[in-house]
Amino acid sequence: MGSLDEEHLNLDIEIGLKNGCCIEQLPFEHQPETLAIQDAVKLLLQGLHEDVNREGIKKTPFRVAKALREGTRGYKLKVKDFVQSALFPEAGLDEGVGQAGGVGGLVVVRDLDHYSYCESCLLPFHVRCHIGYVPSEQRVLGLSKFSRVADVFAKRLQEPQRLADDICSALQHWVRPSGVAVVLQCSHIHFPSLDVVKDSSSHDGFVKVLVSSGSGVFEDERSSLWGEFLSFLKFRGVKTQQADASVKEWCPSVRCKLSLEEDPEMVSAVVSILRSLGEDPSRKELIATPSRFLKWMMNFQNVNLEMKLNGFNSVRANGEIREKRLHCELNLQFWSMCEHHLLPFYGVVHVGYYCSEGSNSIASSLLQVQERMTRQIAEKLSPLVGGDVIVVAEAGHTCMISRGIEKFGSSTATIAVLGQFCNDSSARAVFLDKIHTTTAL
Repeated sequence: MGSLDEEHLNLDIEIGLKNGCCIEQLPFEHQPETLAIQDAVKLLLQGLHEDVNREGIKKTPFRVAKALREGTRGYKLKVKDFVQSALFPEAGLDEGVGQAGGVGGLVVVRDLDHYSYCESCLLPFHVRCHIGYVPSEQRVLGLSKFSRVADVFAKRLQEPQRLADDICSALQHWVRPSGVAVVLQCSHIHFPSLDVVKDSSSHDGFVKVLVSSGSGVFEDERSSLWGEFLSFLKFRGVKTQQADASVKEWCPSVRCKLSLEEDPEMVSAVVSILRSLGEDPSRKELIATPSRFLKWMMNFQNVNLEMKLNGFNSVRANGEIREKRLHCELNLQFWSMCEHHLLPFYGVVHVGYYCSEGSNSIASSLLQVQERMTRQIAEKLSPLVGGDVIVVAEAGHTCMISRGIEKFGSSTATIAVLGQFCNDSSARAVFLDKIHTTTAL
């Protein structure tokens, strides 16, 4: 396994300066931060015993570098660039008459979806942001800018409470309202097989926490104004009670034992990624991040899809086969890692078959794509069930929220059929109907 090649990075910087252009003006793919992350990812792939020249993985280092740099672009953004040109005059009501408009009226902007990267493990987490503020000085902020300001801080390595505080403080400083209230609903994916106790903050494979921050007239969260703000959130079905879990330890990687024997070069690669993103790897919150990152990544090597096949071939009368019965194994959970972006995808597998005996364990290989995984499961099961098998996989892909597309809540379904299910549309329809009536992703 090679080492990080820093010489060509320094050469690129030198060439760029000699040509009179700053580093930011270089094409993205030639910028030293992009090249450094690509080198680091190649080392990680080699540490996972992958062929970095394999088709499907060959461009993974660049895709990972692009996603990480896009996901941490907030370090180079400034709040004032979004806010200063978007403060609009709004007189409001005369003093003493009431509260509205630019003087004293509560304004609530809800359901702003963002993602941020967890500083503990470098996995993206979902953030649903709600902001309330009381305008002053007869001016209001353009509504779209609340999302812009939130994005400045979300696109950094973060933890929920600091993210809420950053958004609140920035709006208070640059908008100068009577007060700002921020509530964040954050969801972090669980890891498969990690030695961590799930608590009441864990739901459907995610750790969920709710955090808040207030300034000015919202400093006291027991005030009636806070109550009014929360009422507007409840209108949208937001559960405003605090989660039981410690926000500081909300990341599953923080609550698990780091028993992994670390590869020094892989650790060095993750440190290089942190530095290339503009972070200080020696910051106390990031010291253990390389180890945690490697922990969840290596953990995917041991992920299995467990299933017990208890079906029977047919019903017999007088020694003759009279009918075949469809057997279904539904909602078999799986976890895998996308080979294109080195990010998890997770969900359930549904299997239909006509005969089987015993049980089976199917490995969900370390680096995968969902289409291939679905086919491999069908091919693995086929000889065990007499050749007739249908497999449906439904999954959420982390890469769908943590790149430019940012499609929150999307899911992907794939199907593979062998034997009778290839030509028997009615058999396929019966199986799909069973999924529809008994499960939901």
